[in-house]
Order: sequence, then structure tokens, then C-alpha cells
Amino acid sequence: MIQAVGYSYYARTKTLQPEFYQGLLDRGWRRSGTLLYKPDLRKSCCPQYTIRLDSHQFHATKDQRQVVNRFNKYVLGDTYTKEAARLYPKSREQAKKRNTDFDLEERIHEGETQKVKTPPEPAHAFTVTLETDEFTEEKYGIFKNYQRIVHHEPPDRISKGGFQNFLCSSPLPRSTTTIDGKTKHLGSYHQCYRLDGKLIAVGVLDLLPKCVSAVYFMYHESVHSHGFGKLGAMREIALAKEEGYQYWYAGFYIHTCVKMRYKGDYSPQYILDPETYNWVLFDEHLREKFDERKYVSETQTASESSESSTQNSDSNKTPDEDSSATYKADGKPIFETSMPGLLSKPDILTKSPLDHVKIRIGQSVHETNELVSWESDSVGDVDSLKGIIAELVSAVGVRLAGEMVVYFR
Repeated sequence: MIQAVGYSYYARTKTLQPEFYQGLLDRGWRRSGTLLYKPDLRKSCCPQYTIRLDSHQFHATKDQRQVVNRFNKYVLGDTYTKEAARLYPKSREQAKKRNTDFDLEERIHEGETQKVKTPPEPAHAFTVTLETDEFTEEKYGIFKNYQRIVHHEPPDRISKGGFQNFLCSSPLPRSTTTIDGKTKHLGSYHQCYRLDGKLIAVGVLDLLPKCVSAVYFMYHESVHSHGFGKLGAMREIALAKEEGYQYWYAGFYIHTCVKMRYKGDYSPQYILDPETYNWVLFDEHLREKFDERKYVSETQTASESSESSTQNSDSNKTPDEDSSATYKADGKPIFETSMPGLLSKPDILTKSPLDHVKIRIGQSVHETNELVSWESDSVGDVDSLKGIIAELVSAVGVRLAGEMVVYFR
């Protein structure tokens, strides 16, 4: 299913290979369950920018380091810490290094049961496991508590069906591969945190060839004081480094949304330019640009920047991203609108595999040029099959257009 609605372009998927989804992320797409969407950053009142962090460059702030250290101290307990220091003394060099260096990969696992030296026994048993993204009542209990306490959702708006569709119905198949002796998981997983045998938090992750993509993170109110949002983020960054994914994608970043500002606290972050698809360092200079205007691209001219700034001052009068306005209201295909990052009509006709896009009909797969109406259809006709396919090609780009299989329902 393919659709342009509101200020996003949508496509529904049955199966999504991790390699293909990686390519979509790097063109500004995102998924919610089986729904794929690419926002129009120019038209939206709250532009959603793809953001990522290189785990090898990550430097934890003082606050982030303290959150990890305090939780480890809580898990281990004072009695364990004192007795372990006596039984397993550190050398002067080791003690000095620990006091001056913060090794994320070491510290983030320090309180985990399988890493704790015994005897003595720690105050609590803490485990983190990577599990399939299947529904369980235990996970749903965490979701209900999180939505009610953190997002203040009324009980009648929280359902098992919503939880399953949103966080348990991934189209990404799971698999494992071994690279340089390390096991690398691909697909959708739930990273489950348990304290004394009780589930306390779940990180919903898409593990892709070049990134750990954070879908959602939820925790029980009983551990709110431990800063589990920060702990979860750093655990995912560590996973990206340890298993060779390299990058941590924290989802979309909306500069005007206070609740999303935390994503910029993990540095260095890079913003995906919506037109060139280059990754641009999210430094103070770029932050100033976002403060001045809602839409930012490295290709903007001075006049375009001024226009964007003017539009931003009127943002309160702009329909929100759930507006029923559509690209097709004026009869134009999306590649003839101002939506950034799309293939132009000439590029679709000369550079893309438009005539060779694969389409599933029943149990068989055909190329678009085999269809009876293909030659007579027009690329600019948004109601024709060729026009619909051309819009999709424009949104996914040349390479992915040659790899996808389209179906209609």
C-alpha cells in the first residue's frame, strides 16, 4: 500500500530486509510497526530529522557517567563493594585509570550478574538480555505502566492490540551472522532489563547492518529515580560498539519538541541533511540555525533561509503533522512538490529502474514494463499505476527502487 497523506509519504510493508531498511533510514524514512513513512520537512510545522551517533566517538557527560555509576553502586550494594575491594584489590595503575577514564563498555556491564565477581553476593541481581520481539504479558505490563505514568495516557487508550501493532509486529526478519568472531544480530528485538528476576525495562530495537535503531524505550515507574532513560540509551550505544553496528540511531529529532531535546545530549550527533543525505555534525553552529528557522539544509541559499525563518514565526498557525491535507490535493505527484530529497521527474525517467520495478501479482513477480497499461500510463498521472510507482521510486531513490518488490492491497 502506497499513500501520500498529511505531511508524510507512507508505504505499508509485509517483509522488510534489514539491509533495505538501513537504506530507507539513510533517506529519511522511519517505520512504525509495518507502516513506513517519510516526512516532508518543508511542510511540517515540526520537522522530523534523522539523527545518529557514532558509538566509537561517544563521550559521556558528567551527568551520564554519574547515572551509570550510581546504578551500579545500587545494584552491588555497599557491603559487596567493600568486601570485593578487599578480596579483589586493584593495582595502583588500575585504580588511577578507573578514576580518570570512563570506559562505557566496561562500566555499563559492571552491575550485571554475569560480570560480577563472587563471593560475596551483590545486593541485587541485574540482567540484560536480547530477546525476540514477541508479545508477553510481562512486557505489556511495563508498556501499560509507562504509558500511564510517563505519557499520562488514560487506561482506555492503552490496549494489547496497540502494543502488539506498534512494538511487536515488526516486518524485519531475525538472523545472526558472525564477523571477526563476534555474533551480530539482525532484525527486531526486545532488550529486556530485569532486577531480582522482575522485568523493569524494555528497549525495542531494530538491529541493522550499520546501526542499532532505537524504536522505543519503556521502564516501570519503580526505577524512574535511577535514570533508566539515560541507562537505556548508553546500553544501546555500547551494543552498537560491541557488536560492530557502529551507529546508534535515536529516531527522529524535532528541535521544537522539548521532550526530544535529550537526543542531542548524546554527542557527537549527526543530522541527516534532507536534500543531500549527507550527515552533518550537530554542533553549536547547526543548533543556532535550528533556533532561527524550522527547516534547515546545507543547500539553502540566504533567501531560502530568510523565507524559512519567516514561516517559522507563523508556525502556530500551521496545521500539525496529522493534518488531512494531502500532496494530491492539487493533482501533483510528490516529485513536483517542494518535498525535499526526492528524485526529480527527469531522474526518474532516465536514471531510475522505473520500467523494471518488480511487482507482486498473486504468487508471481513481474516487472512493471510487462503490465498491459504501462506504456499508455503517464508518470505525471497520480491515479495511474505508473504515476503511483514513480512517486514511490522518487521517495526511495534509485538503488532501493531496483531492490524492492511492490504489492497493492
